[in-house]
Amino acid sequence: MLCPFCRSEDSRVVDSRSGQDGTLIRRRRECTSCNRRFTTSETSILMIIKRSGATEPFSREKVISGVSKACQGRPVNDDDLALLAQRVEETLRSDGQAEVEAQEVGMAILAPLRELDQIAYLRFASVYRSFSTLEDFEGEIALLRAAPSTSNSSNSKANSQKTLVN
Repeated sequence: MLCPFCRSEDSRVVDSRSGQDGTLIRRRRECTSCNRRFTTSETSILMIIKRSGATEPFSREKVISGVSKACQGRPVNDDDLALLAQRVEETLRSDGQAEVEAQEVGMAILAPLRELDQIAYLRFASVYRSFSTLEDFEGEIALLRAAPSTSNSSNSKANSQKTLVN
């Protein structure tokens, strides 16, 4: 690492700290030539390989933008979407690969979206998986009914408790 003051290539790390959900490391360095200190940042970039073959950095904002369209009119707030995007990124990074196919991003969105809101999940899945017939929707609804998500089952319990109280 070049010292920004004397341009020497020799420095030592004095302190390291992580930030931004573990995707950034800030290092405090000291130049061995001039003894001045400076800070460097290291980031881990997750690259997405698009269908065209082009690559671009992973963007939580793009995940939020795509999912928010499926969540229109649903009881899903911005914090829920931000958490979903974070979970998607964590899932993709857990494989330890520097590059991920765009298809994998979509697959990583489906599970947390299903837990968040089943209607939004169905909307997103219908576009993502290119549903073309009513049978495609019926099949996916049957799967949703066969294995309800954890948030949906807690909502069902709360609704049944309300019914008992009334």
